[in-house]
Amino acid sequence: MFEPNYTRRRFIRSLGVAAFALTPSAWSDERLRTPWQTAGPFYPDRFPADTDNDLIVVDGRRVPAAGQVTHLSGRIIDVRGHAMAATVVEIWQVDSNGVYLHGADRHAKRDAGFQGYGRFVTGPSGEYFFRTIKPVPYPGRTPHIHFKVTPKGRPAFTTQCYVKGEPLNATDAVLNSVSDTNARAALIVPFSQISGSNGGELSARFDIVLA
Repeated sequence: MFEPNYTRRRFIRSLGVAAFALTPSAWSDERLRTPWQTAGPFYPDRFPADTDNDLIVVDGRRVPAAGQVTHLSGRIIDVRGHAMAATVVEIWQVDSNGVYLHGADRHAKRDAGFQGYGRFVTGPSGEYFFRTIKPVPYPGRTPHIHFKVTPKGRPAFTTQCYVKGEPLNATDAVLNSVSDTNARAALIVPFSQISGSNGGELSARFDIVLA
């Protein structure tokens, strides 16, 4: 039986123990910069009352979001591999029906149990964590998750994360606007089943490298 409140508390508690620190010597070579991608037209025009990093369970609702639960994590680093602490990481994506948290997106009924948007502030390791769902296609787009990253004292940077092995990647105009093969590949990550997960939960890791 899914226990939203217990699962939510357990997930948020885990954030305090999951972060790790890497020394600059572990990142001697300059990293490939993450390509910029458009924020698109559906950055939320209103924010949910609940804007934490768990998009599966909305405060006040006992029914969790539909979709395949995904634990999404990564690091925000510079090209030398140095962690970028105090960076605000925002994500937004469609729900299991392919609908954004935006008043202009009315092509289908929105899942009220999906938060649609989340926010996390990185600690000393530059690590971020979200619990969300595996993205699904939106009309005209391959499955993706939008990211807006705002380091302390610097302008915001937007990009998108894609699902490795998704056939629609080959024809997605936004993804394929990145002409450099290696840079484009850096936006595509595996969404892998977590060993021992009874609910078929997934994990995905998407590191973002800023200039």
